[in-house]
Amino acid sequence: MPLDLLEKAHDTAATSPLTITPVTAVLGAEVSGIDLREELDAPTLAALRAALVEHKVLFFRDQPITDEQQVRFSKYFGPVTPAHPLTNGRDQEHIEIMENVQSVLNARRPTFTPEQQAVHRASHRQWGRRGWHTDITFVENPADITFLRAHQVAQVGGDTAWVDLEALYDSLSPALRGFLDTLHAGHYRNDAGSGYALPKRFDGRDNNVPFLALHPLVRVHPESGRKSLFLSPIFLRYIDELNEEESEALLGYLKNELAARIDLQVRFRWTPNSLAVWDNRSTTHWGPVDPKQLVGERIVRRTTVGNSHAVGPDGFQSRQIAGASFYTLD
Repeated sequence: MPLDLLEKAHDTAATSPLTITPVTAVLGAEVSGIDLREELDAPTLAALRAALVEHKVLFFRDQPITDEQQVRFSKYFGPVTPAHPLTNGRDQEHIEIMENVQSVLNARRPTFTPEQQAVHRASHRQWGRRGWHTDITFVENPADITFLRAHQVAQVGGDTAWVDLEALYDSLSPALRGFLDTLHAGHYRNDAGSGYALPKRFDGRDNNVPFLALHPLVRVHPESGRKSLFLSPIFLRYIDELNEEESEALLGYLKNELAARIDLQVRFRWTPNSLAVWDNRSTTHWGPVDPKQLVGERIVRRTTVGNSHAVGPDGFQSRQIAGASFYTLD
């Protein structure tokens, strides 16, 4: 841990029972000695923010908090966003809260006719390992930090996994890193075009349109200054500077490397009243890892904060090509 972060953690340890315990040597930490139903003081918050930048994913157990307390805790880390650029929050009173009900997600089916499905399959090549993603990278300013709370846990299964994208970048050869530093990639989503038309948003924004954002393939973390690969395999479609064959080959290698490096991953088994907080600026995740196999219902509630633009080593800043950019509520 960098010296300044160690000093913050040390100062807090003298006045608070807060304990931060690494889960793996690379990624993730369990946080204890804190009650998220209570308001946090400045030293505790400073230690949590430092731990998040360092460990990238923080896990909290036995936190029976309400939706409102989740939103309050989220606000300690930045301005809260709406639940999602495309889908509504739980209701008009909880526009910040996105609720995922796994049985509902599993029941979704495209509305294509057989002829439309054939055209879609021929014209939309799908990447493998499609569970991995960084939240909402199809907008130029995706959320910085995500808070995911277990409202109801499955009897068996339903885990979430994360990859450390800074460590993945560092593991590559200097020559390859230098090349990747110069590249920019398109991140795309089109639910209606894929047969999943969405209901109208509370705020009236049109969500049944294509979204496309251009991001640096390597981004520089605004707090730590470290470089990471900006990989969001669900949404990442092409590298702007390369032709189709070159783009597919390079992205295929990077995505396969991401999926194969279990030494750079952490996996979380959800328990009742657990909460995970992660840095979208340095991680990608997959959850649940077993949506079709889990036993019992899984319901999680999500909030996000911040909406910064990624900046590459060459100074390039993310920009929107199609669809609207994101925004915060504060």
